[in-house]
Amino acid sequence: MKINDAIKAIAGVFIVISLLLGHYVNEYWLFFTAFVGVNLFQSSFTKWCLMEKILVKAGVGASGENCNC
Repeated sequence: MKINDAIKAIAGVFIVISLLLGHYVNEYWLFFTAFVGVNLFQSSFTKWCLMEKILVKAGVGASGENCNC
């Protein structure tokens, strides 16, 4: 799996889980949804993605690949 695909999959899972937690547990979980969205938005402008750094350190993908989330 390429690092870009992994980032998109992780972001999607985080958003769905936080929406479910926001609906069934506590509405404050929706802040996590906003956090993921803001990070995706800023990475589109800055080309810097924290999840990319985490995945590279974990051994997913090559460090030369750009995030482009």
